Amino acid sequence: MNASKKTLVYLFMGLAALASVVPFIWMLVTSLKTQAESIQIPLTLLPAHPSLQAYGRVMHEIPFAGFYLNSLLATFFTVTLQMAIATLAAYGFSRLHFRGRDAVFLVCVSILMVPGQAFLIPQFLVVQKLGLVNSITGLVLPGIFSVYATFLLRQFFLAVPKEMEEAALIDGYSYFAIFWRIMLPLIRPGIIACVIINGLWSWNNLMWPLIVNTTTEKLTLPVGLASLSSRAGVEYPLLMAGALMAVIPMLMLFIIFQRYFIQGIASAGVKG
Repeated sequence: MNASKKTLVYLFMGLAALASVVPFIWMLVTSLKTQAESIQIPLTLLPAHPSLQAYGRVMHEIPFAGFYLNSLLATFFTVTLQMAIATLAAYGFSRLHFRGRDAVFLVCVSILMVPGQAFLIPQFLVVQKLGLVNSITGLVLPGIFSVYATFLLRQFFLAVPKEMEEAALIDGYSYFAIFWRIMLPLIRPGIIACVIINGLWSWNNLMWPLIVNTTTEKLTLPVGLASLSSRAGVEYPLLMAGALMAVIPMLMLFIIFQRYFIQGIASAGVKG
């Protein structure tokens, strides 16, 4: 690649990075403004008198700490159970031979083509019959089965040489021991990628918590932040302050594990 092409590539990447960062900068700046400054025309980039008042109001006007805890619990249990089920299913689809394996896998993958909203009513009816409305269990239960994670991890399992399993079997390892002590460490980048992707989905999920919860005590952060909007209008500094505080855990998770995330996504595209 010559110098001019390299310059264009770096310029394009810089513009793309800037476009990604600008929304976060705007959220931060708006959270420091007054309501009048946030809606005045023409818009101002910097607040005349920066204030952290919106952050204090978020903590007092809604039970923000409770919403935060609900989101953390729902995300933790959803992702943990997703990974437990998806890793076992992916290992079975990639390594075990049973009648109808490929047909069952094809049916599972075809579910990805169905909009998630199509499952909301059946899922709610099941949760309602089980008496799990307004509970963390009701929030978690429909999300523990991830076809996408199963598909992605299956690609990683397929890339592991079968000779490693055969050698382990000769050494006296059981199938579960092979799965737990050999296979899982080898596909760690894929697991981390799935944890981040599904963690983001669970953390930002608005529709399902809005349907299954009717009491304030069990609401999650997205629903709680949505409640800041009213018929009287939207207080943008308040909303931006809450959104900025809500995004911190997932942002930290991505920063810490970004190397594994990128490696996992890149590897999945060439394995199979």
